[in-house]
Amino acid sequence: MTKLFFPFLMVSCLVLCSSCSKQDKVGDLLSKMTLDEKCGQLSCPIGFGLYGKEGDSIWLDDSFIKAMDTMPLGSCWAVLRADPWSQKTVETGLKPSQSAHLLNEMQRYAIENTRLGIPLLFCEETPHGHMAVGTTVFPTGIGQASTWNPELLEEMGEVMGKELRLQGAQVGYGPVLDIARDPRWSRVEETMGEDPYLAGTLGAAVVKGMQKNVVSTLKHLAAYGVPQGGHNAAAAEVGPNHLMSEYLPAFEMAISEGGAQSVMTSYNAVDGVPCSANVWLLQEILRESWQFKGVVFADLNAINAMYATHHVAADPVEAAALALKAGVDIDLGAYSYGGFLKEALQRGLVTEAEIDRAVRHVLQLKYDLGLFDNPYVDEHLAEQNVGSAKNALLAKQVALESAVLLKNDGILPFGETVKKVAVIGPNADNMYNQLGDYTSPQEPERIVTILEGICEKGRAEVVYAKGCSVRDESDADIELAVKTAQSADAVVLVVGGSSARDFKTSYEATGAAQVNASLSDMECGEGYDRCSLDLLGKQNELMERIFATGKPTVVVYVEGRPLDMNLAAEKADALLTLWYPGMEGGSALADILWGDYNPAGRLPISIPRHLGQIPVYYSQPNCSDYVEGSSKPLYPFGYGLSFTEFEYGDLQISENHDNADSLFVVSCSVKNIGNCDGDEVVQLYVRDEVASVTPPSKLLKGFRRIHIQEGETVSVPFVLSERDLSVYSTEKGWHYEPGEFTFMVGASSDRLISK
Repeated sequence: MTKLFFPFLMVSCLVLCSSCSKQDKVGDLLSKMTLDEKCGQLSCPIGFGLYGKEGDSIWLDDSFIKAMDTMPLGSCWAVLRADPWSQKTVETGLKPSQSAHLLNEMQRYAIENTRLGIPLLFCEETPHGHMAVGTTVFPTGIGQASTWNPELLEEMGEVMGKELRLQGAQVGYGPVLDIARDPRWSRVEETMGEDPYLAGTLGAAVVKGMQKNVVSTLKHLAAYGVPQGGHNAAAAEVGPNHLMSEYLPAFEMAISEGGAQSVMTSYNAVDGVPCSANVWLLQEILRESWQFKGVVFADLNAINAMYATHHVAADPVEAAALALKAGVDIDLGAYSYGGFLKEALQRGLVTEAEIDRAVRHVLQLKYDLGLFDNPYVDEHLAEQNVGSAKNALLAKQVALESAVLLKNDGILPFGETVKKVAVIGPNADNMYNQLGDYTSPQEPERIVTILEGICEKGRAEVVYAKGCSVRDESDADIELAVKTAQSADAVVLVVGGSSARDFKTSYEATGAAQVNASLSDMECGEGYDRCSLDLLGKQNELMERIFATGKPTVVVYVEGRPLDMNLAAEKADALLTLWYPGMEGGSALADILWGDYNPAGRLPISIPRHLGQIPVYYSQPNCSDYVEGSSKPLYPFGYGLSFTEFEYGDLQISENHDNADSLFVVSCSVKNIGNCDGDEVVQLYVRDEVASVTPPSKLLKGFRRIHIQEGETVSVPFVLSERDLSVYSTEKGWHYEPGEFTFMVGASSDRLISK
């Protein structure tokens, strides 16, 4: 291995054809490129093996130098990634200043040691913070969506993008806008729930924030969140009407309203066509209808999957050709374009003009980012600003606003009589179990577990017992947990799931964890699909035994997907879900328990009563009950409680046919009739009573999270355009059909007043 050590000298970037416009520069540069150089620009290999590190010494690996000397790369993915798959720990991974130094040197090598000096794109995972050592860890996507607060998520996106850019990268993979309607699926935690309008509004906000500093890559196009059987990457049984009206609008909103400059195709097939080979999706819809001008990535090894998994290509060469012709610009993993695109050209499966089209998109993005003029970053700024205390405070605010109170019989907030609290459960003091998938290894002092947050609150004496693990039944000590509960005035019982990868887990070539029989807590996260939603291990037994003590009990679910909550809903005195609340989850929960923060999170996904209901989502046509029980979810979309109460009234609807952007104005009054100030999430739903295609039972078309003081009444207006009331059909596309509509406002999808 060759060790090349570099000084911290900043040099100016080669500027090509500086007197030309950006478009002229792209064309001029493209005309000078060889076929190998073009294929290299379309290749994005895994990056965490492209460097070496020993102590404070960092060097470029021979594999990087060889690649740049033979087929210069256009981009690299996950150079800074740290997790069990990459085998990077807190010690062997890179601190923020080291990350900035390494990417500067990789950039310098590309500019100074290749024929044309084209700068690199560095792409990193940013679903809930940059997946690298020392960065800020926010709640996962399903928790972000529970805030119903686009302004807050735009601020979060800006921080994520800034931390990424300070370390030298320019592309962040996220947000995940798959519409999730099967909680068995392992990646529900990454999504923003079951509704396209909510996901699109919040996703656009994250994109706006991120793109103040970097390019945001939307994941995953398309219908990835409704796989057959809940199996990750399985085919989606979705027709064109449903695809356009339910599974694509969030992406369109993030592009049209958020300005997203990049998208990623998904592994699955829709109606038998792999998404990375779907000309209709990537050309007619994305490029032509949505006027998307950015770059399209294929997910890791998704191109080769068309040969190896989908069997729509006879060999990897045909797979590469299918992807390029469909409109995929960059091959994540670099296996297909780097290895087989030249042969595809030689066989006549693609044209050089089609290769040039993709290269032009990549070069244009690099010019738009200013990389030809300013490719380097200040390494000292990364050390000072990445993972700062200020950013941790924002992570706490997102955690606070994401917490959903599902039940409260009056135990919360804790009063003066609660002098001793028993904190019990497998997720009470396990930092990785509250962080979610796509999280890097952490220094323990940066993470506040629930036990730590309650102890640091200092409002009561705290005793602790784990009771059991999420999955492992061998280390349970339920008797100790019962004794601990009996000694306290109240119990906080923390159960749920985990997406915590460990270094014993094996991984697919795509980085997804392989399901195994190890005693890891992991039961969620990419690759960990479920065939039930039961709490695993001895968690239900632990819960029953704690309830039997008669002690007032607050049950807290820390989870990545909706899990079975029937027992807790029946017997707990209070019930919350925090999802995976991130690095400040413990301090956020402590504030809620003692009433220093009034929760107002709302569910972005329905919580089923039992597995047989799936799929169960709020916009389904009304269904009759089952023989064995209700067809309604245990807790519906949009649901969440507060420490105060709100009263809705005075629903008003006015028409405005003179302005297509304001067809109707819907308003209502909301009064805080409780005993404290609080936030309310006011939700507007619309039902099209008669349409040319079967209409949903109702659709979310507006929401506002507002703070209302005790006794205050506020008027909340919503403006609806023709597009808000339009339907999609394959014959007419999106179109408005005048007729009868019902407008509904309220606190959740099942608590509404209407007109």
